[in-house]
Order: sequence, then structure tokens, then C-alpha cells
Amino acid sequence: MAEPNPYSRGATGDDYAKDRRRKKRKRILLGVLAFVLVGVLGATGAAWAYISGIEQEMNEDITPEVVEALEAPAEYDGGTFYMLLMGTDKSAAREQSTQYAGDTFRSDSMILTRVDPQNKKVTMVSMHRDTEIEIEGYGLQKLNASYAIGGPALAIKTVSQMAGVPISHYAEINFDGFEEVVDALGGVEVDVPMEINDDEAGGHVDAGVQTLSGEEALILCRSRHSYDEYGDGDRYRAANQRLVLGAIAKKILSADPATMANTISALSQYITTDFKVGDIVALATSMQGIDPSKDIYSAMEPTISEYKNDTWYEQLDVAAWNTMMGRVREGLPPTEADEVDELNGTVLASVGDGKAAASDSEGVQGANGTQRQTFGETRTGIVTIKNGNGINGVGAEALERIKPLGYTADASNANSFSYEETVVVFDTPDQRVYAEELIDALGCGRAVQNTDGEYVYDGDFLILIGSDWQ
Repeated sequence: MAEPNPYSRGATGDDYAKDRRRKKRKRILLGVLAFVLVGVLGATGAAWAYISGIEQEMNEDITPEVVEALEAPAEYDGGTFYMLLMGTDKSAAREQSTQYAGDTFRSDSMILTRVDPQNKKVTMVSMHRDTEIEIEGYGLQKLNASYAIGGPALAIKTVSQMAGVPISHYAEINFDGFEEVVDALGGVEVDVPMEINDDEAGGHVDAGVQTLSGEEALILCRSRHSYDEYGDGDRYRAANQRLVLGAIAKKILSADPATMANTISALSQYITTDFKVGDIVALATSMQGIDPSKDIYSAMEPTISEYKNDTWYEQLDVAAWNTMMGRVREGLPPTEADEVDELNGTVLASVGDGKAAASDSEGVQGANGTQRQTFGETRTGIVTIKNGNGINGVGAEALERIKPLGYTADASNANSFSYEETVVVFDTPDQRVYAEELIDALGCGRAVQNTDGEYVYDGDFLILIGSDWQ
């Protein structure tokens, strides 16, 4: 008979009181919508009757599930916030096609964006669609499956848990909408890094500085296979998406009222967002004067490719991801320097002017206007360490290994010394990334979510050391 888990609710003796304090996640905002809708409405001063109609159309598909998934503030207060932008593979052609009959749609791109209106800074971090991630209730899946399984609500929750930040707003645009928006602007000027020839993305785009039509901009944003000889096509595609969004922002913020009115008309037909027009107008006023070449910081989530079960996956580089998000929280660019592919000129990461904006510790609007404390680069959580293999000194050794992370921790013996495997136990899905970081520091172990309350312990994490300790 298997030995009972001494840290379960059924155990007796020196059990540990359970503290289910959730990690405080942070909020996320959309880059392009902040630029497009905000810039348009703020500059045109459209009649409120017209604005109300636009708002109704854009808010029409906001379901109760989406509202529940978002941790939106009571109202926009001019402070820093976060949002999720999603581009989906919906289109009129796809919906009418017999080839895709009965298909669910997936999020073709996701961009986690931090907006700091007071300092006129925007940070965009593209999320890799093939990232293997724990989707609550569905186990390990690719990140973009979250949208296919549970729509925008589950996508919002999944990205929020992955990044360890609460999402306050989101916007979704389909392929048709992207073309319409660019065409409504009269095209956008982009310095295309290299020639694109990709039938699967829709065709050809020349290299160099040029004004792209909606169709050409979409080809650039969809193309992956043009980069097959260079590496991960999704990484290059994400970089081009951010490039085009910056060009849209620049065009919007300098457009005449008639062009802006046409753009807002196109947006209302193809964009779904929870944003209210009043908040958009307030944000527009704050963001006027932003210089996309200096004030937009961008990068992509760091991952490591892995081929398994005949499929390519991207595994999150936990240490690099935590460093990146630490910089973002501090108002810094996600990377220390620009990253440009020397072979094709694609800008994979941009630091703009490199200046630091306000850090989250100075105020990130939380749910109902509250401020949220999150783990920065120095962790502030509590770790309980238990020696489950009986070898003298392993608890103290584990303490030393995780000490640089900054946690408050203590070590003592477990109720049993028969554990074979070292585990790092965490409560909520958004803590997984931190559990994996602890495992990296320890040098061994497996992350286990305490979904059924099997483990009872003090603090935020339990490290249970087994005989596999090295």
C-alpha cells in the first residue's frame, strides 16, 4: 500500500496550515488599439451619438465570460496599464469556405502590451503561438489553442497566468479587418526588411521603404515561410507584425480628420474590444505626441524549440522570460539592446530611445482601482522547504540555491524520508513560471500544481526534496 502523503489534508502530526494567497497578477493593454482608436477619436472629436454607435458595435461580442476574465479597473485614470491584442484567423473567405467548415478559429497572433500614457511609452511583447503551456482545465497545449478551446476569455486567462500579470483590456481583429483598416488609412509606410515571396501568406511584397496597401501589409504580417532558411518563421513574422503596427500608429497620429473617420468606421466593423469610447478619448489625449520610433519598445517571448510527438513546440525559457518581464515592469525596454538579424535586416527587438518610464511599483491600476504587488526581479514570496530524503544538510543546501531569488524561506524535515522525487508545489496556474524558476535554481525537481488541495503548507511554494536530489 502506498504511503500516505504527510502533507495531505488527511495527514496527522506536524502538518502545515494552508495559505492560498494568489500571486497578484498585473494588467495588460493593447498597443495598436490604443493608437488606432484612441488617436482617431481623440483627434476627430466625433459627435457622441456617432461614438455611441461605434462603441456598441465594438463591444457587441464582449461576453460575460470575457468580462469575468478581464481584471479591468472601474474607470481609466490616466495611469499605466496592460492589455492583450489578438489577431485571429477569421475572415469572410474562411467562414464561407467548405475547406474550413466546422472549424474553430485560432489566435494567429497575441501581443502583450504595457501602456504608460504619462510618459508616452508603449511596450509590445509578442507571444509565440506554439508555446507549450498549461491551459487551465485542459492540460498542456499550444498557447494559441486557448482561443480555439475557450475563445477570448480563455486566451486572456492563459496569457495572464503565463505572464503573471492581470489583463485589464483586450482587442481582437480578424484578417479582413486588418486589410480594411490599412486601406482606410491610404496605406502605411514600412521599410520591409527583405523581399517576401510566400503563397501561403497571400503573395509577394518587395523589400525596402514603400507604402503598403492593406493586402500587402497583411502578407507581410502573415508570412512565415519566406524565413524558412533563417530560422523560426513565427519569430520573424511577429517582428513584422510589430513593425506594421508601429507604422499604423504613426499614420493614425498624423492623419487628417476625414482619414481618421474612415479608419474608425473600418475598425468598428472588424474589431471587438471591451474599451469604452470615453476611456479611449481620455487615453487619446494622453498619448498624442508619441513618437513610434523612440517610444515603442518591442520584443518576443523567449523560447526554445523542441520537436516531440511529430510536432514542433516552443518551450518557455523561464529565466530569460522572468528577466524580460522584470524589465517591462520597471518601465524599461524588454531587452537591453536592439536585436537585428544580420542576414535579412529584420528587427527582432527594439529598445527605442532606451529610456526608462514609470515602473509598476510607482502605480499600475488594478481591479477596482487598487494597486497590485507582484513579483519583480527580486521575489517577495514565502517558500517552505521540507527534507523528504533524510540526508543531512539538503534543506540548508536548497536554501542556499534559491537565496539569490530573494524569497523568504525556511527548511525543516518532512514527516517522511521516503520521497523519491523532488517536487516544487504551487497553487495557481500563474505561479507555474515561478515554480519552474525555483526548479532551475535547485537543479532538479518537477513542478506540481496543488489543484485538489493534496498538499498543505505555509507560504507560496512547497519544495519537497526527494532522493533524486543532487
